[in-house]
Amino acid sequence: MNDIRYGLLLPAGQAQLAAGGSARALLDLVVSAEQRGFDSAWLGDSLLRARVEPLTLLAAAATATERITLGTAALIPAYRNPVHTALVLGSLDLVSQGRIVLGVGAGFPGISEPEFELSGVDFRTRFSQLDDTVRLWRQLWSGNSNPFHGRVLHYDWLPEAPRPHRSGGPPIWLAGATPAALKRTGRLYDGWLPYPPDPADYATGLTTIHTTAAAEGRDETAITPALFATVYIDEDPIRGRAALDDYCRTTYGMPVEQVEQIQVLMTGSTKDIATQLNQYTAAGARHLLIRIAAITPDSFTTQFDQITDLIHA
Repeated sequence: MNDIRYGLLLPAGQAQLAAGGSARALLDLVVSAEQRGFDSAWLGDSLLRARVEPLTLLAAAATATERITLGTAALIPAYRNPVHTALVLGSLDLVSQGRIVLGVGAGFPGISEPEFELSGVDFRTRFSQLDDTVRLWRQLWSGNSNPFHGRVLHYDWLPEAPRPHRSGGPPIWLAGATPAALKRTGRLYDGWLPYPPDPADYATGLTTIHTTAAAEGRDETAITPALFATVYIDEDPIRGRAALDDYCRTTYGMPVEQVEQIQVLMTGSTKDIATQLNQYTAAGARHLLIRIAAITPDSFTTQFDQITDLIHA
């Protein structure tokens, strides 16, 4: 389908760096992704799992590339001061000349609580905090520095912010698939970036988003349906499954059997992966963000070559 876009998650985690990767190599990788025809390149965000800070690396990537969209998958805004982050993101959009997309999230229960405590944000109000932050960003990006009073965030004074390159600022996609997250996507966000293991759940979730958007008077085509998929290509299914398990244990400290209950994980031949991805495009996904389940640079390079062949097949 010619309207499908493909993105690549950059391997910026501490595990990949410890295995021989480097921040400079990540810049070479995003340039290569642009040259190979990928539509977007993405970076994750975490305090628990050490990684190259995403906004810093995206700023460098913006000066090294010309066409490719640069995004976060997903940024956790609660880790940063909301007002200052609006200035940073607006500046990043200017530097990239409007190529930024912000996938955002509110953390994961049972995992993210220490990060929120470290950031001084009440985990119990994380969803209101996130929605307030998005509304605040959009207000500042529009040139409005009037006082802001949301459900959680309250500012009697706000600074002026440089207008982003793109009118209204970067698009903001919500990473989440709970019933509440689906409705919030339909009401407030510009895109949806989930990772459901079952394509049927993707289709059902997208229907809820479109129904909510229509009730709010929004055009459903204004909401980009995306997918975050972890992929390892291997003709041998046993070897591919073992690679996914190694990746899950290294990244999350959990076996593949546990992670696949939460996230979509794919292995098999290039044809098998294409078939699995097609199930999600049939369910409505239009921007496929691929995370390669590889730790070492050599393994990643081999997978990167095969993923490149897949997107051009």
